Amino acid sequence: MAKAEWYEGKTGKAEHLVYLDSRAKELEKLLNNEKSMIIRGASGKKSPLGGRAKINDIVYFVETGGDMMVTHRGVIKNVIESFKMTPEESIGFVKKFEKELNLSKEQFERWGIKKCLAVYQVEHIESIIPFKYNRLNNMDDWIITDDINKLR
Repeated sequence: MAKAEWYEGKTGKAEHLVYLDSRAKELEKLLNNEKSMIIRGASGKKSPLGGRAKINDIVYFVETGGDMMVTHRGVIKNVIESFKMTPEESIGFVKKFEKELNLSKEQFERWGIKKCLAVYQVEHIESIIPFKYNRLNNMDDWIITDDINKLR
């Protein structure tokens, strides 16, 4: 895996802590190039992250159901959002990115019913010195911050 140039000018960039589904082996799929996108959805009228995840933002990964250790990071290469979709349009949106998402059946069923969907293409994934995420009471599966160190 090629090393990224970590990430010279991160001024104005957000840092994200993203939960990956351990049962669906999302992190493993990303590391093995069996997956290149992450999906999020919302049932309302707005983008799942309110448009706050941008190209070149840094994403850190933690797996669900684990020990809350953050072990890898990457960079958002592309963001594609879709709004106010019918159930048929939502299913079509997920199917359009089926190869890049490499979802389990359960994940497909979860995301295929959302009115608003966004996919985030991730590149330059590399291991980092692991650190423990200090979750406190935050139940979100995607946390946005200006400095990942605030979440340690």
